[in-house]
Amino acid sequence: MRYTYKTQGTCSTEIQFDINDNVISNISFTKGCNGNLKALSSLADGLTVEEIIKKCKGIDCVSRGIGKGTSCADQLALAVEKAYNQ
Repeated sequence: MRYTYKTQGTCSTEIQFDINDNVISNISFTKGCNGNLKALSSLADGLTVEEIIKKCKGIDCVSRGIGKGTSCADQLALAVEKAYNQ
């Protein structure tokens, strides 16, 4: 099933992904740091919801020494967790 998640507190504005039998695939981000988000999408593709949460939840994006309290990786973890629990 395809999901769309509106991000909060990041340069990217939206994440789209598929969940099939607890496995995440076809991850894409709208806006944000193109190269980093392509890498994140590629590395997370094929992982389970639990693996993404374990690896990505709580990662903070720091800009000019100030943390945002979230990151694109953290938002991906929140997105897959929310979609899985629906």
